[in-house]
Amino acid sequence: MAKLWVKVQRSFRRRPLRFLTLVALYLAAGSLVFLHSGFSGEPTVPGSQRGPVTAEGPGLPYLGVMQLGRGFKAPATMPAVGRRHGAWFKSTSKEPADRGRAGDYGGTRSRALRSRSGREKEEDRARYIGCYEDNTRQRTLRGVSFFDYKKMTVFRCQDNCAERGYLYAGLEFGAECYCGHKIQASNASEAECNMECKGERTNVCGGVNRLSIYRLELAQESARRYGSAIFRGCFRQPDNVSIALPVSQVMLNMSVDKCVDFCTEKEYPLSALAGTTCRCGFPTTLFTLHEREDEQLCAQKCAGEEFESCGTADYLLVYQTQVQDNRCMDRRFLPSRAKQLVALASFPGAGNTWARHLIELATGFYTGSYYFDGSLYNKGFKGERDHWRSGRTICIKTHESGQKEIESFDAAILLIRNPYKALMAEFNRKYGGHIGFAAHAHWKGK
Repeated sequence: MAKLWVKVQRSFRRRPLRFLTLVALYLAAGSLVFLHSGFSGEPTVPGSQRGPVTAEGPGLPYLGVMQLGRGFKAPATMPAVGRRHGAWFKSTSKEPADRGRAGDYGGTRSRALRSRSGREKEEDRARYIGCYEDNTRQRTLRGVSFFDYKKMTVFRCQDNCAERGYLYAGLEFGAECYCGHKIQASNASEAECNMECKGERTNVCGGVNRLSIYRLELAQESARRYGSAIFRGCFRQPDNVSIALPVSQVMLNMSVDKCVDFCTEKEYPLSALAGTTCRCGFPTTLFTLHEREDEQLCAQKCAGEEFESCGTADYLLVYQTQVQDNRCMDRRFLPSRAKQLVALASFPGAGNTWARHLIELATGFYTGSYYFDGSLYNKGFKGERDHWRSGRTICIKTHESGQKEIESFDAAILLIRNPYKALMAEFNRKYGGHIGFAAHAHWKGK
């Protein structure tokens, strides 16, 4: 017997192909037997009882995949309740539809949304109402505004205005977005709104001093409620209250949300409650909001809301509405060529971009640059595209330190910052942009 076994081993060592062939034949035979038992009837399982298939029962053991085979053969006889496997095993021809109905609601919804055209989406959230005149000194929509000279789209403008609770969104000059609660200008010809959006060539985004205005049908009503207003505190009534807070209205049924809504509609950033009088205005030297009083001095119940305070005739309860204080937002080029070139000079990272922003808002005139930074131009620094010798800007950003470059200017504003912080800021700008940060991996290099 041992000699025979040795001969068999030697035979298979010399001819491994025979061994592999026998193994393959054995596995194939076993698979055929398995498939036959699954499709032709119940398999013989030790200890089981032959009888009708039921979903569950004390005498029926769980047969694993064998039960799946019976289900595939006659799905109509399987009971609907107690099925071990999902409906998509029932019929391969209906798999996608059945699986979708079984619980793929998110996928179905996203596919439906993707199939709709962009036009339909815009109509759901906004309705186009026409082309309107605009003026840089007296804006037609006086709420929040923002610019993007590279990626502005109609939907993006609508979305930003709707998030802040505004009723109207207007696009101008292909790249500027304005929001507001009321339109304070007259209609213009549709032909005057003729500039394509910078971010989508298929849509119109106003024109030169012309707004394409949409009424936002889905503006969040809650965003205009006082819950989104910012509580500023209790303040003594200013001496010249009619000048400091020029708009007022008596409300016998006063509440915080009514006063905030009233001032929001009038396009004012401050809402001040004085008993039964609601006052609106801007923070000014007459009403600076610097000296807060004890809140108990304003603790008089509102006539319209028992659990709210509405201030008194002498002490005002002040809320900041969602209206942006845009008195300093308008900027333009100098009306005549400047006689002197003023440098805004600094080491990179010293904060010249932030300084330019403050200078532009304080003076109303654009700043220029010795360089051309497209990202800054796209964010609203229009002087970035002008040649630095044009004389149309109030000062010119520069990092140059050579004798020739210094002598090119007649005067300079010099920014000085801690060198370490300036280097860190410049490193972040290099890898993350003007308002970004370098990734963790960037700090691991030499």
